[in-house]
Amino acid sequence: MITGIKGTRFRRAAAVTVTTGAVLAAGAFGAAPAGAVTTPTIAAAGGYVMNNGTAKTLYTKAADTQRSTGSTTKIMTAKVVLAQPNLNLDAKVTIQKAYSDYIVANTASSAHLIVGDKVTVRQLLYGLMLPSGCDAAYALADKFGSGSTRAARVKSFIGKMNTTAKSLGMTKTKFDSFDGIGNGNNYSTPRDLTKLASSAMKSATFRTVVKTKSYTAKTVTKTGSTRTMAAWTNTNTLLSSYSGTIGVKTGSGPEAKYCLVFAATRNGKTIIGTVLASTSITQRATDATKLLNYGFAK
Repeated sequence: MITGIKGTRFRRAAAVTVTTGAVLAAGAFGAAPAGAVTTPTIAAAGGYVMNNGTAKTLYTKAADTQRSTGSTTKIMTAKVVLAQPNLNLDAKVTIQKAYSDYIVANTASSAHLIVGDKVTVRQLLYGLMLPSGCDAAYALADKFGSGSTRAARVKSFIGKMNTTAKSLGMTKTKFDSFDGIGNGNNYSTPRDLTKLASSAMKSATFRTVVKTKSYTAKTVTKTGSTRTMAAWTNTNTLLSSYSGTIGVKTGSGPEAKYCLVFAATRNGKTIIGTVLASTSITQRATDATKLLNYGFAK
């Protein structure tokens, strides 16, 4: 468990001296010239922001440095699932004990899926992206990988994640897990993750899931009755704190620290970006807010 360091507030003071003539020439209280926006300082070790409509880079900080990504990995998990041919979002998946055991063994974030329950693929996507359920990630990898054993299916699914990364030009990315709990070989960069999120957001289902603040799944128990699960709450606090936020995914871990892939739309303009290795849950949101404000001002 990481102890978060509360983000330091940066106060900015600017002293401007102008002559009367300069004020008259510029026009009193005239607007600042276009593009004269102060580049923000963020606590995160890496960051990248782009205009999603034009793919224009707006901000970089160690944007191509490879780092552990934590659960932002699950963006790719969802993308691979949603790219499956003839995907039936209402297909049911039976929750296995292996998924529950995995959560316990790794002290992993969980959607608290119940062994034996039948859960739809759609519900698993919400369980994956809102509470960042590693049990939901395991269930999806097991369902959509190929092979006669669970280990083979998981390996196959991770292979699909890496093939997709290559197809998107994510040249500095590698996955060795379906959820971000890697085995030393699960990494990406702010630029690559932003590229991934931009592609994933082309899916209407993905967009719907990642902008949802809370979701209550009704699953089918072993006996055929309906179980109303406790509501899943989205770990992305920007959905409540930043007007126009439309996604995307948080991540954290001992190595990854605090990560956030974010996107917001204002006045028809969508800004999308990533911060990796920020210093706390609060600070990653602060970092993202600064970068979104900067992006919209550019």
